[in-house]
Amino acid sequence: MIKKGFASDNNAGVHPQVLAAMIDANQGHVTGYGDDVYTHEAEQIFKGIFGDDISVNFVFNGTAANVLGIMAAGRSYNSVICTDTAHINEDECGAPEKVTGSKIIAVPNDEGKLRPERVKPHLQGFGFEHHSQPGLISISQVTEMGTVYTPDEIKALADLAHDHGMYLHMDGARIANAAASLDMPFKAFTRDCGVDLLSFGGTKNGLIMGEAVVFFKPELSNGFKYLRKQHMQLFSKMRFVSVQFKAYFKDDLWLNSARHANRMAQLLKEKLEPIKKVKITRTVEANGVFAIIPKEWTKPLQEKYFFYLWDEETNEVRWMTSFDTTEEDIENFTAAVAKLSENA
Repeated sequence: MIKKGFASDNNAGVHPQVLAAMIDANQGHVTGYGDDVYTHEAEQIFKGIFGDDISVNFVFNGTAANVLGIMAAGRSYNSVICTDTAHINEDECGAPEKVTGSKIIAVPNDEGKLRPERVKPHLQGFGFEHHSQPGLISISQVTEMGTVYTPDEIKALADLAHDHGMYLHMDGARIANAAASLDMPFKAFTRDCGVDLLSFGGTKNGLIMGEAVVFFKPELSNGFKYLRKQHMQLFSKMRFVSVQFKAYFKDDLWLNSARHANRMAQLLKEKLEPIKKVKITRTVEANGVFAIIPKEWTKPLQEKYFFYLWDEETNEVRWMTSFDTTEEDIENFTAAVAKLSENA
């Protein structure tokens, strides 16, 4: 068993209430492949959040949600514009390009964010058969650098996309942390801002597996059920994915979990700031803290509390908190950092 650390919110276990819901659902027989009461009820919850005319489709993981969503909204000759740090560019092993056939165009990020002025130079070649055709803009909310887009920032990108006949996709792997940070309902910074399709994540906030592909323009979902089946993302025992979302949304479990993770990140930042030779490098807006520490500190800290090195050249590290991070975890970790500082 890996000791509790700060490597990733993926390393945390399943929230007990989610696990209990799965056990409760493990009674008797229900129709497979999503034609069951649990899935129908979960779909209705999503419609209550985003609108009755949406299409919501459950898949196993975030990579599938991103890839199949992009495939549904575009064609193989379309390009997808994102930041250089975007998950679809950096961390999906080329799956978006391999599976969709679309070209990923990665542009420099600004604190993890995509800016309209950096997208505009790539909005060219429309109708020219020798160039891939710009089809989608993709953003991550929360960004890979731990920052959160404001509604105005999202709307500006949506307007830019729509002015050019394109769609705006949001990778919402940590969308709960964004909602908690903004203190806004999901719809207010997605559909209301012009987002066309959303990869709605839950795994990083206490689910065991399962993400949702949400289309705000129903026509984009035409044929999606066939794409999902072709790409091996149709779960026969779908109730065990969908019942997790029922538990997730019950009594604001998602919000309480995300708020806690975000609060632990703020506490971590506050405890680290006075320590000499620790430099916080990114704005802490969700559940990630980025910092530069002396290289000789990395290994001894990782042996006690595993985490990832973000940038080997600068020795920038990333520390992630989760729904099960405790204040004691923060106290013990920062005490270990402070001891290294005292001995330096």
